Amino acid sequence: MYLLSKSSPLGLGAGFYMKISYNWLKQLIDIQESPEEVGKLLTATGLEVEGIEPVERVKGGLEGIVVGEVLTCEPFTVKEKTLHLTTVDIGAGEPSTIVCGASNVAAGQKVIVATVGATIYPSEGEPFTIAKRKVYGNPSEGMICAEDEIGIGHSHAGIMVLDTDLPNGTPAAQYFGVLPDYVIEIGLTPNRADAASHLGVARDLKAVWGRELTKPSVEIFDQQPITPLAEPLQVTVENNEACPRYAGVTISGLTVTESPDWLKEKLQAIGVRTINNVVDITNFICHELGQPLHAFDAAKILGNKVIVKTLPAGTPFVTLDGVERKLSDRDLMICNAEEPMCIGGVFGGTKSGVSERTTAIFLEAAYFSPGWIRKTSTFHGLKTDASFRFERGTDPNLPIYALKRAALLIQEVAGGQIASEIVDIYPNPIANQQVAVKYKNVDRLIGKALDRDLIKQILTNLDIAIQNETPEGFTASVAPYRVDVTREADIVEEILRIYGFDNIELSENLATDFLSGFPLVDPDKQKLRVANLLAANGFNETMTNSLTKPLYNDAVRSSLPGEDVIMLNPLSEDLLAMRQTMLFSGLETVSYNLNRRQRDLKICEFGKTYHKMPEGKYKEFSHLALFLAGNQQAESWLEKDQKLVFHNLAGMVHLVLNAMRVQNVEKQEIQDRTIFEYGLTYTVKKKPIVSFGQVKGKLTKVLDIKQPVFYADFDWAYLLKQYNDKVRFTEVPKYPEVRRDLSLVLDKAVSFEQIRQTAQKYERNLLTNINVFDVYEGANIGADKKSYSVSFTLQDVEQTLTDKVIDKTMQKLMMAFEKDLGAVIRK
Repeated sequence: MYLLSKSSPLGLGAGFYMKISYNWLKQLIDIQESPEEVGKLLTATGLEVEGIEPVERVKGGLEGIVVGEVLTCEPFTVKEKTLHLTTVDIGAGEPSTIVCGASNVAAGQKVIVATVGATIYPSEGEPFTIAKRKVYGNPSEGMICAEDEIGIGHSHAGIMVLDTDLPNGTPAAQYFGVLPDYVIEIGLTPNRADAASHLGVARDLKAVWGRELTKPSVEIFDQQPITPLAEPLQVTVENNEACPRYAGVTISGLTVTESPDWLKEKLQAIGVRTINNVVDITNFICHELGQPLHAFDAAKILGNKVIVKTLPAGTPFVTLDGVERKLSDRDLMICNAEEPMCIGGVFGGTKSGVSERTTAIFLEAAYFSPGWIRKTSTFHGLKTDASFRFERGTDPNLPIYALKRAALLIQEVAGGQIASEIVDIYPNPIANQQVAVKYKNVDRLIGKALDRDLIKQILTNLDIAIQNETPEGFTASVAPYRVDVTREADIVEEILRIYGFDNIELSENLATDFLSGFPLVDPDKQKLRVANLLAANGFNETMTNSLTKPLYNDAVRSSLPGEDVIMLNPLSEDLLAMRQTMLFSGLETVSYNLNRRQRDLKICEFGKTYHKMPEGKYKEFSHLALFLAGNQQAESWLEKDQKLVFHNLAGMVHLVLNAMRVQNVEKQEIQDRTIFEYGLTYTVKKKPIVSFGQVKGKLTKVLDIKQPVFYADFDWAYLLKQYNDKVRFTEVPKYPEVRRDLSLVLDKAVSFEQIRQTAQKYERNLLTNINVFDVYEGANIGADKKSYSVSFTLQDVEQTLTDKVIDKTMQKLMMAFEKDLGAVIRK
């Protein structure tokens, strides 16, 4: 059954703790090694063992309790109570004298004896330790036990009298079959879904040891007669994309009851709660083979139809936990003729489950699309043992064997007979993955030339077939259940993990074969330098998720260079696409802080964007993003609040460019207003290096931000290329500089940047700085005009400037402004 996982901690991006029973594992492969040795071996092959814990079927494991033989038995009476003074052979040489109060003890009996020093755990009451003592003056060196006294039953009618030929001194655990077991807890990585079962772990041991697996035979299934139901079930699969393979078989004449001890012990050992004999078998198969199964009560399959399909979004469905859930149109449902019965591969429903009244079942085994199951599991927040396996990829070739194995076990524990042929809907069988492998690449990646026969033996033991072999290489045919082996490098990794990482010798000089040159500009060093500079100016650096909502990219689609990179197996609908802009990651941070009354914000982030380009290639670009919002400084009685404005952001942009010593920067107004209300783009050699301005209000409203946000987006990779690490020092000028001011009346369309460029065009030698210190607009100068008050700094490094030279220079600049910009010089 698809049950909620209680013992398996699952989380976003997290692994899975798989519990493996040592004794159960021994039924699938011959193991002579200790649990500790097995644990070390599994860790070496990549299945990291987190811990090994003993499992006791009987509390204390019957330690110190043995089979004994009563040699003599003499009764004696104390206070009208008859006791027996016995001598018992416990296989220790000298017989032990034991006082026993049971009425049924007699010479010649084989009995269970708790020896001196043993701690026994009765079915009721507190445990106690056996010690040498005197009972009414007679020595007693042990205890002849009843079943309730050692915790294996509840009867206290007398001592246990055994019918056995086992030698005296044989451990009681051996007589009762209470063999010690150990649970091996494996921290399973997400790519190793093939090892999420006892069979999967046994396959890795087989590959290392070269021993054969002993999978249980299912041949007897095909030899059984079929006793069909009066109205056989019809199975239809309407969505083969979500369900490439669907199989099932009907079993009738069942008796649903408590599971037998062997089944309960196996499941309880690995932390699985037992329910009833039928459901427990489905869980048993899931953990033995890694194939989740689901059992439907055949009487509750309305219309005798099983239909695998999706339903309209919003359809209500009550799952086994009693919660009504609203389905999405991407949830694969197992339905009858009238209603859904189960969320396929994830969780069962309340109406079709197996109960004590069930007498016939339809047993399902399927291969579901991992992507479909993952989306459904995430959408409903359901993490089950079944969904964990299906969403990572199960073996599409396993369902039929699993059905036969489960059917035979169900017949063993619940009776019944096979009531149908196995239904197997598999229109497009999944082929093995074909991977070309070259021996030279195997040697190169491993760092050691392995014997070719050894390579082939390792791969054969891993069930990877060798085809098209040549002296140079071969083709590896990989079974579909190895979802993590798809490339040549994966094949090499498989060889290496079985051969053993520890078997690769280290070079004596620890040198590498190739040492790459160091970059001229260390990007990490420059990143740290700029980050420290921004931090010193009040910025907080953030790191945000590269996964984002597709609607963010849609909001600025026209400004993006490519298509979205969509996750094949998204964690949620909100994390479906890779970001194509740094804007919304920053706006989310701004919104988060504003909602927590942090209103004055300066935020920076180094990050990447991801794009699927028109030619089909995938690219990523590095960025530095700056965000400003709120006031320039914290609220204070000393100064009035001043809102952050565009020029505050421009100052920070200049700060970064100056720190990186970028030269020959050209400025232009932003042409694409998809993101910005207004702003500038700075270019170097005609390529944009940064764009900045105020974010459009309709974009900030997407995140419910009601105040202006200023945003700068640097092309960080291009900025690094422009970094000038050659510093030239010049002597401090000996001669004074001179400042002259002009007031220019210009058309509103003329920018200060045009003034600066014109001035530098006509005077390159003496003009060292130009600055605007006032801008005026009003009726006095005309509706379409504005007045710039501009200062010009002149300096000659070789001599003191004379008035004649200064006047000549200023006259030249005024004429240039009048000619090129249509300026009117105000006196």
